Amino acid sequence: MNVLFVCMGNICRSPAAEIIFRNMVDKNQMNEQIHTDSAGTIGYHEGSPPDSRMLKTLANHGYSIFPHRARKIKPEDLEQFDLILTMDGDNFTDVRAMDKLKRFRDKIIPMCKFVSNKFRDTEVPDPYYGGQSGFDHVVELLEDACSNLLKSVKSTIAKHNTAISE
Repeated sequence: MNVLFVCMGNICRSPAAEIIFRNMVDKNQMNEQIHTDSAGTIGYHEGSPPDSRMLKTLANHGYSIFPHRARKIKPEDLEQFDLILTMDGDNFTDVRAMDKLKRFRDKIIPMCKFVSNKFRDTEVPDPYYGGQSGFDHVVELLEDACSNLLKSVKSTIAKHNTAISE
């Protein structure tokens, strides 16, 4: 299963979601079944590393950081990825607009669809212009969403494996 996380610039929220989710995938020893990436809807930060404040926040939460360079989402990503998770309404609208023939609508999903009742957020807020508490909130929100996402992906993989073996 290929999972893509998308925000606007691919330097805060989407790389954070990818790092959190990939760490969860690693802990569950599912690296062979689940592949992750992240992208932005704009190319302004293309080639840049994640925001240093986000990396520091992730490290403070105990996450292993891996090399990442911002990139812009490409039309072929719509075909390549099984799930495309958007951080906010603008990202959702922008990614769906790339799907001119409406073939990939079902795989473009707001990230907050996976957030539990513990949070009231309907979007992953952009912490870029805020303080440290915004970065902490985003990490906590993404931890919750990624945990539920992993449960959903595991279920999908199990159903797929059962269908193949029948």
